[in-house]
Amino acid sequence: MSSNKHTVVIIGYGGMGKFHGQLISENEHLEVAGTFDLLEARREASIQAGFKAYKSYEEVLDDPAVEVVLIATPNDVHKEIAIRALEAGKHVICEKPVAMSSAEFKEMIAAADEAGRVLMVHQNRRWDEDFRVIKQMYETETIGSLFQIESRVHGANGIPGDWRHVKEQGGGMLLDWGVHLLDQLLFMIDSKVISVYSTLSYILGNEVDDGFEAVLQFENGIKAIIEVGTTNFIALPRWYVKGTEGSAVIEDWSLTGRIVTRNSDSEHREPVPIRAGVGLTKTMAPPRKGSTITEALPPAAELPDGFYNNFVAVIEGTAEPIVKNAEVLRVQNLIDAIFAADASNEVIKDFDTYGA
Repeated sequence: MSSNKHTVVIIGYGGMGKFHGQLISENEHLEVAGTFDLLEARREASIQAGFKAYKSYEEVLDDPAVEVVLIATPNDVHKEIAIRALEAGKHVICEKPVAMSSAEFKEMIAAADEAGRVLMVHQNRRWDEDFRVIKQMYETETIGSLFQIESRVHGANGIPGDWRHVKEQGGGMLLDWGVHLLDQLLFMIDSKVISVYSTLSYILGNEVDDGFEAVLQFENGIKAIIEVGTTNFIALPRWYVKGTEGSAVIEDWSLTGRIVTRNSDSEHREPVPIRAGVGLTKTMAPPRKGSTITEALPPAAELPDGFYNNFVAVIEGTAEPIVKNAEVLRVQNLIDAIFAADASNEVIKDFDTYGA
């Protein structure tokens, strides 16, 4: 990589904008040249953080020293901001979800291609360690071939913030958190999704979903259950996966979890029946002592580089993006299909062509 730092302006200096500012300040290849936000309080916060506060977006685009525009605004304006930046010759990093629909994202991709500039989406949770542990188990068949993957995030705080409650601005949990869980699955599983079914939750009375459940069936036989909830006072595990030789659970982001596999060296013996409620069961009795092995979670799969370093290598022409736009488009198509499955109460098939 070049020893020179590439200059970035952050558009939208709210929570995520500030987070990007902190992360970029730790990167040796990028530096924040300034920020732009419509709100005076955020412009003042930018100055307090040591960044220049641009007075208008036009001023950002007209500044030849600005190489990269990073978009951390509400979702409904991503497309307009990105296309204007690309047409002005800037590279673009865009927060997730990249757009309000797959059709909008296609316009952004076309603008990047036309301008010869890089457009990369900040799908940063591909680097989450809990996900990379599951990815390692999938790739190495730690518990045999995985046939069911359950991925959940649960909270009890409702929908945070302001614009995330507003449909026109791209609020709701499918777009806020669902995009991460879906991106992880499609990044990990190299197989076509042959069916999608979903239900969205509106328990809190907002015009946008406060949670959702989706069931995906992959062509290679894997079934995935994805769930996001904001009214869960008892959270289910972050991951629960089943394989042909065992099961695994990751409770939370601190990687509390374990794997349990069949002990191939143990003589097979029928389970001992147990009292269950008012009945008797052998099927649901615990395995006989010594017939299973409980172990710690395996190490996480490694990705070749972090997001920002990969972005720099891409704009310098020395690497391919880890987050490819074709992959992001598949996720966007899947989100469109999940909305449609909920609205129609029907199974959507062949989501890759949905919305095309």
